[in-house]
Amino acid sequence: MLSKGYGAAVHGVDARIITIEVNIVQGTKFWLSGLPDSAVKESEHRIESALKHFDYRMPRQKVVVNMAPADIKKEGSAYDLPIALGVLNASNQINAPELEKYLIMGEMALDGNLRPIKGVLPIAIEARNNGFKGFILPSKNANEAAIVNDLDVIGVGNLIEAIEFLEGKRHIEPLEYDTRDKFFTHLNDYEADFSNVQGQENIKRALEIAAAGGHNVIMIGPPGAGKTMLAKRLPSILPPLSLYEALETTKIHSVAGKLTANGDLVTKRPFRSPHHTVSDVALVGGGGNPQPGEISLAHNGVLFLDELPEFKRTVLEVMRQPLEERKVTISRAKVSVDFPSNFMLIASMNPCPCGYYNHPEKDCVCGSGQVQRYLNKISGPLLDRIDLHVEVTPVSFDQMTENRRAEDSAAIRERVIKARAIQTARLKDHGLHSNAMMPSQMVKDICQINDAGRVLLKTAMERLGLSARAYDRILKVSRTIADLAGSEEIKIEHLAEAIQYRSLDRDGWAG
Repeated sequence: MLSKGYGAAVHGVDARIITIEVNIVQGTKFWLSGLPDSAVKESEHRIESALKHFDYRMPRQKVVVNMAPADIKKEGSAYDLPIALGVLNASNQINAPELEKYLIMGEMALDGNLRPIKGVLPIAIEARNNGFKGFILPSKNANEAAIVNDLDVIGVGNLIEAIEFLEGKRHIEPLEYDTRDKFFTHLNDYEADFSNVQGQENIKRALEIAAAGGHNVIMIGPPGAGKTMLAKRLPSILPPLSLYEALETTKIHSVAGKLTANGDLVTKRPFRSPHHTVSDVALVGGGGNPQPGEISLAHNGVLFLDELPEFKRTVLEVMRQPLEERKVTISRAKVSVDFPSNFMLIASMNPCPCGYYNHPEKDCVCGSGQVQRYLNKISGPLLDRIDLHVEVTPVSFDQMTENRRAEDSAAIRERVIKARAIQTARLKDHGLHSNAMMPSQMVKDICQINDAGRVLLKTAMERLGLSARAYDRILKVSRTIADLAGSEEIKIEHLAEAIQYRSLDRDGWAG
């Protein structure tokens, strides 16, 4: 008889339903059609071993498995369970009348136990959207799928549990997951806090501005000045994730297989810090079966690039377009996939190879040519896309040892949230949420300055040799500073503060 079941294929951060048809005809071969890759083709051996383990048999006739649509490549081992159940149903070894009502995915071990799979959340969302009664999957993935409501999530540990459930011999209670409770319980649960940072008030101010407007930042300073420590605390002052953002972020991490063992909802803003040896593909995403890269894993959060000049120039240059468009498109001969990449870029660097150029106490041992070559590793176009250039100086002994407790992240976050609320109200008709997202034309309309401000900005542009993009970014940052101050107008002091955050331009370091 012909048996029909359903699985799913993940493309980008979305899933597509795959119909799995199994037919038993005359012959002696196991045949898979529908563009399966090697991992899918090898399922025959895993399935045969698992069936024998539970006293079932692989039919000695020709088993034809068709995976439709046939023009989409099927990849991975997660089709083991639906194919195995289809074979058993088609050969009349089980009676599963509700097989077509469930979407089924799972990789099987040789003894029939199920191993966890990737991309469960987008698959569960697609199953609900297509009206499936439930989703049968490995029990280790059940928490992740249960994030989706109005879908019966049936977690099973092995093949026999799935068989007995479909035959009505075993009752498995659908897993319940209180998404909102989990979401709000751990919303601002950050380990690192700004209250642990002594001194560095000017850097904290710059990071507060960056968080309030969603701006990119580069910190320049000697080793041990606290650049990495400050960057790691930035997520703690960002506005909390909305439930929609949390689901979107969780989908990306699900596809990449980066969720925790419990498969819980991502409730904190991501902080990704790839090593400087990262490749182009690892950073922006790609591969034969396109997977999200670090910039997509940092979506709705922070991408921290420590020791920026040590990254390969090609790696940094491929990041320029995603920084502007807030998404990355991976194109292949037969497929094109979009991954979201709306992240804040935080970079840090030493001012020279030895690290002590412009240091107040230690002498730099680098020659002038060495310093310039080191700084020229970062292209001008990339620096143009970074709104705030901040010089970090070492903390003095007196600042380190003072007993006064620094302002905590919660207090800073409250100011950031108020500034973001002002921006959201101003930009809601355009579908934007922060000043950093404004296109050039909108900057001209929204970031109006008075005559004194125009004179100041003209002088700064001429002396620093700033580009048109840098001009826009100064206006955006000054608008954010005004929002933090609760001012409807951009005053000259807001503009002056924004101009001082172009230190690499001011010192001629842009190369």
